[in-house]
Amino acid sequence: MKILLLGIGNTLLTDEGVGLHVLQNLASGAPLPPEVEPLDGGTLSFTLAGPIQEADALIVVDAAQLNSEPGTWRLLRGEEMDAFLLGNRKSSVHEVGLTDLRAIAILAGHWPAQRAMLAVQPGLVDWGEQPTPAVAAAVPEVAKAIRALVQEWLHEA
Repeated sequence: MKILLLGIGNTLLTDEGVGLHVLQNLASGAPLPPEVEPLDGGTLSFTLAGPIQEADALIVVDAAQLNSEPGTWRLLRGEEMDAFLLGNRKSSVHEVGLTDLRAIAILAGHWPAQRAMLAVQPGLVDWGEQPTPAVAAAVPEVAKAIRALVQEWLHEA
């Protein structure tokens, strides 16, 4: 099983870079299983459609509008993730959204059946290389949730 771990964000825009901060946190800890391919998705582009289509499973980490306190995060799985993306076209601060990448993958015939999004509520999206304290505190929690999800999926496989 190939699990694509896609961190999204811009680390020059404070909390907007949370997906990449989570990838950095994971890289600094125990090695991820070889089935996991971490990928810096930056601010998204259509070039990510290929890696998504090649994956058996997909985990996305991104800042998203959850209408919650900064640093709040949610794990959205499968159809819950799809519904969130389709119901919140403005949930991402990126020009190319995950909804667009989802549509491309579905048209190409492969949107991973196992998929999840860890969405983190930003507090500030402005110039700055570090996340706000609330979002920084969520980073290790989100990384821990990703490790647990990967283990769950590998156990099921």
